[in-house]
Amino acid sequence: MLERRMSHDDLIDHLVRSTPLSRGEAGRVVLDVLAYFDETTEEFVRRRHRELQSGGLTNADIFERITAELPYRAVAPPELSLRQLRRIVYG
Repeated sequence: MLERRMSHDDLIDHLVRSTPLSRGEAGRVVLDVLAYFDETTEEFVRRRHRELQSGGLTNADIFERITAELPYRAVAPPELSLRQLRRIVYG
């Protein structure tokens, strides 16, 4: 984790200059964002399914929304079929 923090010093410096964040706060923000985008496709699909399901959406709406969100991930995964999405969630 220390190596990752060191490799983003320029970004942390930029955040400190351009926002009211302290250096420590900016470092935590960078690490949080990196952790968010380190999520695998499977982890993302499962997490979003849980979040959307808890919001009362039906599976049809959930899978449609996840399909629309996937291309906008940091590294867009391959297009997944409805069956593949279900297999990720339910095994």
